[in-house]
Amino acid sequence: MVGDQLSEVFDFVEVRGVLSGGIAVRGPWVSRAVITDSLKFIAMVCGRARLVTDGVDGPIELEPGDVAILNNRSWVELRGGTGDGLPREVVPEENDLSTRLVGASWDPDDDVVVGGHVDLNPAGRALLLQALPPLGHVRASAAAGTNLRGTLHRLFREVTENRTGSSFAIRQYGQLLLLDVLRAYVDQSELPPGWLRALTDERLRPALTLMHAEPGKPWRLDELARAAAMSRTSFAERFRTVAGMPPLTYLSRWRMLLAQRALRHGDARVGSLAAELGYASESAFSTAFKREVGESPLHYRFRVREEQPSPM
Repeated sequence: MVGDQLSEVFDFVEVRGVLSGGIAVRGPWVSRAVITDSLKFIAMVCGRARLVTDGVDGPIELEPGDVAILNNRSWVELRGGTGDGLPREVVPEENDLSTRLVGASWDPDDDVVVGGHVDLNPAGRALLLQALPPLGHVRASAAAGTNLRGTLHRLFREVTENRTGSSFAIRQYGQLLLLDVLRAYVDQSELPPGWLRALTDERLRPALTLMHAEPGKPWRLDELARAAAMSRTSFAERFRTVAGMPPLTYLSRWRMLLAQRALRHGDARVGSLAAELGYASESAFSTAFKREVGESPLHYRFRVREEQPSPM
């Protein structure tokens, strides 16, 4: 299933949604922030706001349940509220979301916004940042295939009600919110060539299923084309148009993602890993790995394990 392949890719690149700030406010207001994360999301729980950011023509209007995804932006401004007088400047308190919102006297007529970022390993940054626009607007009203608004409200309840186990629940709902956002984005948008578009292409699904199921097999172009019920030429052209790369390049990059995960979390010898992924020799695998990742497999393993936080 494509959904399983998408989950598989997200697992390998270690996508993790992290809720980090929020506001609950009534009356005219404005909030400005510098963005330090590669991928940030802003969700409108209640009310409405106008969002602007650098490098994007014009604002977007956020309605209840909408989510904005900001890709490699440097600042963001939100404005909302009605009434007379100058807008009140509001600064979300990062890493203190529950305190900020529990203490607020809010009702469904207020403007309530939560924000967060997406933690990605280097492979995840290469995949998702390439697949998303500078500013993506996911509309709850059009997200028929997801429960985006419901997930957002369940997340907000965990934040504000301070229930037992809320910290764990907030992390899980943050993950589900990110998944719903990406599902809705795929459904609502014309994706650029890349991994997300390839994984949601019905005609390429049979070939992708084969490559994901047996990445170490020496797949030939004609075998993959036959699985997709297409001629070799038509298959190669469609794959390049949809994925932004030839089929066998995709296979090679998928193998490298598998290799990186194995090196991060496992203790397999490089030679065994090379054979498992279909390389004729350890030398051939090491050369391909260094060309794709920029360093040798052993250097990668030592570096990422040193960078991982020590267990508590």
